[in-house]
Amino acid sequence: MSDHARDPAAAAELSDTAPSDGATGVLVLADGTVFWGRGLGAPGHAVGEVCFNTSITGYQEILTDPSYAGQIITFTFPHIGNVGTNLDDIEALTPAARGVVLRAGITESSNWRATRHLDAWLGSHGLVGLAGVDTRRLTRRIREGGAPSGTVCHHPGGRFDLAWLHGLAAGWPGLEGMDLAGEVSCRQAYRWDETRWSLAGGHGRLDAPTRHVVAIDYGAKRNILRSLASAGCAVTVVPATATADEVLQHRPDGIFLANGPGDPAATGQYAIPTLRGLLDRGLPIFGICLGHQLLALALGATTTKMARGHRGANHPVKDLATGRVEITSQNHGFEVVTASLPAGVAPSHVSLFDGSNEGLAVEDRPVFSVQYHPEASPGPHDSHYLFQRFVDAIDRHRVAVG
Repeated sequence: MSDHARDPAAAAELSDTAPSDGATGVLVLADGTVFWGRGLGAPGHAVGEVCFNTSITGYQEILTDPSYAGQIITFTFPHIGNVGTNLDDIEALTPAARGVVLRAGITESSNWRATRHLDAWLGSHGLVGLAGVDTRRLTRRIREGGAPSGTVCHHPGGRFDLAWLHGLAAGWPGLEGMDLAGEVSCRQAYRWDETRWSLAGGHGRLDAPTRHVVAIDYGAKRNILRSLASAGCAVTVVPATATADEVLQHRPDGIFLANGPGDPAATGQYAIPTLRGLLDRGLPIFGICLGHQLLALALGATTTKMARGHRGANHPVKDLATGRVEITSQNHGFEVVTASLPAGVAPSHVSLFDGSNEGLAVEDRPVFSVQYHPEASPGPHDSHYLFQRFVDAIDRHRVAVG
């Protein structure tokens, strides 16, 4: 980071928002808008797509969700940090998010499970943060104009080179056309048997699996793998770049396509041939988030960048088969174009916020996917039934093929 003194004149050139006295952090958007505040977490700077999340719980799960690779997360809920952090509520060992923006300073933790203050946790992972921001103004800016590129910077001495920070934001290429799955995927196959957390015993272990699932890791959350294990599935996790033959050599009963970050069309350059090879085998397939988008591409549909992404735990989705409405957890900035779904592939779920596609089903095969997150740790849990739907499809297929 530059050691140049923070220059009020430079701030005026970039924004009509004057710097606050004692500011130790700043967010500079690609259009020149500046948000001053108090730095937190690790000193330094980070560049990425600035998005917002409307969840009121689960900030540690959100910050460790690999789907947030390349993004700076703005929390609309003002009280972040009140449950501290711990070693259980993580979705990946290393956070993929670029940074975090908060309305208020980090709340002191008051939860019996807390083992570390959020600020210290952020610093230990190299995550740059900013507090004291008018997050309502920033959220309106994102809602009305789309998620911008931005640079978040924390300098304890309050020295910033705004022109340089602005140049970083303006020069960042954005998520469209960017393959990030390869950055967050595992490098080699491994087995998973940990089950979902319970108050009585914490995380458990699957001792007697009745099915075997191969999960293709485009950025898989741990609680997705835990949900599969809790449904009786031994899970083999393979890298995003695995070929169809490499997947099939594990002799799966079903195939799971994980969530992940970036542009599905870019990841599809290597994922689509694999998925088409797997579709030809007739095995049950279940996809979530990026896995849903990649499945759609493999079936012949198209995807597009959304004007307004879906990120939060309060998104209503309608199941078109049953008419049931689920409150869902979501995190995506791309969508499947419903009109592009080919014959034999039907939309199964739709967003009640904007009418965008939230799921698909193949009419003559045990293949389906959803855009949202049914594992939804810490909630809502309306969509947990989809894991049972998947294992039921596996059981029917095993009976059918003898």
